[in-house]
Amino acid sequence: MKTNDFSSIVKQYRVIFFDAYGVIKNAHGLIPGVIDTFSFLKENQIEYFVLTNDASRGPIDLAIDYHKHGLTAIDAGKIISSGMLAREYLLYKVKQGTLAYLGTQASAHYIEAIGLKTLSIKDVNVDDSEHISALVLLDDEGFDWNHDINKVINLLRKRNIPVIIANTDKRYPVSQEHVAIAIGAVADMIERVVGKTFIRFGKPDSQMFHFAYEHVLQTVHVRKDQILMVGDTLTTDIIGGNKFGIDTMLVLSGNTQPEKARLLIRTTGIIPNFICHSIAVEPDGIA
Repeated sequence: MKTNDFSSIVKQYRVIFFDAYGVIKNAHGLIPGVIDTFSFLKENQIEYFVLTNDASRGPIDLAIDYHKHGLTAIDAGKIISSGMLAREYLLYKVKQGTLAYLGTQASAHYIEAIGLKTLSIKDVNVDDSEHISALVLLDDEGFDWNHDINKVINLLRKRNIPVIIANTDKRYPVSQEHVAIAIGAVADMIERVVGKTFIRFGKPDSQMFHFAYEHVLQTVHVRKDQILMVGDTLTTDIIGGNKFGIDTMLVLSGNTQPEKARLLIRTTGIIPNFICHSIAVEPDGIA
């Protein structure tokens, strides 16, 4: 499959939206070469933001994780996450009661930061749950998959409360060859079991891209045709960018394996403007 040169493509744009997992990092750390990529962007005065469905931690903690791996170019202000949209919804739509959550204690940052009372699903008593006003699914870790998912199902059978999904991803890459189940897939399963419709935030929903665009306009005045979305997944990053009306680049360093990319593009009909092996850039600017 013909691929493009990353460094020559990004020079055509003023702002780059990067997905996180599979593009900048995976479970083992940074994708090789990305530190040089962000130096390259700075040298060419290209703005960038990380547009992620990761709601496992707040922007500050996500930025700290990048810093620990040597990527200091990404601070909290550069991170736009689906958790931020979920938090905004909860701020205006849930005024009282306790929010139960599925995920790690760190992931509850999004709802605790706005002063709402939270309770991990493992601590919920289904038979005494009248005080639970909503359920938020935040992360695929931090709970007992068998016991706590069954508790979620029984809570939703007993209580007619809104369920908010802060991450629509169904899987995320842990290496070039392997993926892990994300909270979006867990949410799909629970939704089918209980027969209710949940509220979702994150790519590919256009609301995520509108939110990101408004965030960008606070620091740089840019047209949509000057923005490039870079992601590793056709069904979230690429279709989301396409629907919002910005150019898209598929990278083959994460969810989409190089040998399957052509077939997936043909069968889904989701067509990126560009395809690159990764966002890695050598120090001299040659991808």
